[in-house]
Formats: sequence, structure tokens, C-alpha cells
Amino acid sequence: MEIDNIESLKYNFSTLRGATNNFSEDNKLGQGGFGAVYKGKFGDGCEIAVKRLSTDSRQGDIEFKNEVLLVAKLQHRNLVRLLGFSLEGSERLLIYEFLHNESLDKFIFDPIKRTLLNWQKRFTIIKGIAKGLLYLHEDSRLRIIHRDMKASNVLLDVEMNPKIADFGMARLFNPEETQGNTSRIVGTYGYMAPEYARYGHFSVKSDVYSFGVLVLEMTTGQKNQCFRNGENIEHLLSFVSIDPTTINSKMLAWKSWRNNTTTNMIDPILKMGTDSLSNITRCIHIGLLCVQENVSDRPTMSLVVLMFNSPSLSLPVPSKPAFFSFDPEYSSSTKSIRSKQRSSHSSLNDVSISEIVPR
Repeated sequence: MEIDNIESLKYNFSTLRGATNNFSEDNKLGQGGFGAVYKGKFGDGCEIAVKRLSTDSRQGDIEFKNEVLLVAKLQHRNLVRLLGFSLEGSERLLIYEFLHNESLDKFIFDPIKRTLLNWQKRFTIIKGIAKGLLYLHEDSRLRIIHRDMKASNVLLDVEMNPKIADFGMARLFNPEETQGNTSRIVGTYGYMAPEYARYGHFSVKSDVYSFGVLVLEMTTGQKNQCFRNGENIEHLLSFVSIDPTTINSKMLAWKSWRNNTTTNMIDPILKMGTDSLSNITRCIHIGLLCVQENVSDRPTMSLVVLMFNSPSLSLPVPSKPAFFSFDPEYSSSTKSIRSKQRSSHSSLNDVSISEIVPR
């Protein structure tokens, strides 16, 4: 879809206020670092999701419109579609397609809803997310790094197809650019690549790391948080004993894979289809490749998609996954975001809209 006129995407604030019943609590779908999201319905019956951004944005009107135009041009079946915007006074709103099944985390971490996701559905979701990231990294007009890839930022349509959402922390590059640096760390603890969380270095491989964590969550059914195994606190990536006060603790993927006991960590619901165990184990292997400490060792999303689609393709042996805790001895930027954290799964950002700025 070509968009030649930004005004064609503009909605009156009064129209959206009416569609959401004056942004009523009954229509509220969620609250994030950038503002609240509401369900709305136009007069013709079309359902929408309206993100009402925080009013303390430092971005000007022209920059906001340019950003909207860029995001609206992203067209892929695995990306949530931006329908338009509203800009009146201090009010900035984004209008997206409405997806009835909400976010992925509402399924894989729910004791009842998780049973609706057998391995075939989870594998389809994993591959869809991979294709969406591949589009952002290599196939769109400009290279886009999402920087907040996690289960709550993947929405599901009626047929349970995944759509990557929330580009509020995304960074946009020219095709020849591959990485960047920032003194302001944004993202979600547990999904952040260590080189980014510690030093502000980010690249497409930062998204690969986050995707790897998501794959391990999908295969194990375990949330990205502390859990105790006997006297030890286990970590989903590296299976080491760590300080119980650490924020970023997970389960035991690395040790299980290394000891050839990977089936022990698979979500019990998925074990009902024993013919899929080899496929699940392969996905865990790919997930571990994505979360390796050395950035250059992580595969690109194009290679990840190839690995998923070519079961006969030999996989390299993953090195020990990246692991770190947010210790005060790390950089001042890490300490500053630590003080702003509201929960281990909250996105960390002090701006109200995205940083999609051409470099």
C-alpha cells in the first residue's frame, strides 16, 4: 500500500473519543509505558484499538506525522497494521487494527488458555514471529530494530496468527547500517541482550536474542522470572546459581540441553503429542543459538527462518548462553533504568512515543 498524503491517515479526536465511549475504563485493553490502549468501534461497525499516548511527549507534530507515515508503510501479515492517527493539542493517538485474541502472553502463561496452544499452533506462531522480524530487519524499505520483542508485544488474530506490535521503542536505520549505540536503555528486563543492557549497544542481533528467549518460553511454558530448584535459583538460559535478589532469573534450558535431558524442560502439555518432541527439541536448540553471549555467534533472522523451514539442515552447537544480573557496578545507564523499573516485565522508557528516527 502506498501512502502519499499523511492527511489521509488523520482522524478527528472527537471521532475517536466517541468510538471509545470517551476512553471509558470498560473499553480499556491495557496500560503500557507509552499510555493506555482502548477498544473502539466506528459507526460502520469496524473495531479498532486506540493507543492514547502520554501527554509529556517531547516529539514535535512534524516528527510525529513522519513517524506515523513510516510505520503505516510497514505491510506484512505478521505485523499489526496501523490504520491512522489523531493529533490535536496535546493529544496524540494511534489507531491500529483490533485483534480479538489479545497478546501471546495471555495464552502461554495462563493455566487454562495454554491448553489451546498445541505444538502445531505454537510452532506456527514462532515461525510467524520470525518472518515478521525478518521483514523488519531485511525486507522492509529501511532496517528496523524492534528493541522490545516479547510475548506481550505479539498479538493474535482470530485464527491465532501472530502479529508483532508496539513499535514505541523501535529504531530505524538505512539498509547499510547494522548497529547503533544509546545512553538511554529501553526495553524489558529478561529479554534484553546483555551487550545492550550493559553498554547500550544494539543491532538486529539484539532482536535475535529477545526472539530466542521468546522461543524458550513457548517451548517450556515458563515465564521469564525467578523460580527455585532446591537450594538454587535457576535461569532459563544458563542454569547457574545466582543471587536470589536478581531481577533477571529463569529456568534451566542450557543445562538440560547440554546433558541431553531437554525433554525434561518441555511444557508438559506439549508432550501429549510425542511425535513432535524432536521438532520441539530442535526449536529449543535454535532458541539457544539465538541467546549466545557472542553477538557474532547468533544467527540472523534469515538463517533462523531457514532453520525452521529446513528440518534436515544441521545446526551448530550453541555456546553457553548470555547471562548477567543488573549489578550496581554496571554502567550508570543501567543503574538509571533500574531505578525506573516498575516490574520485571514492564517496558522501560521515559518517552511517550517511539524513537523511529532515520540516521
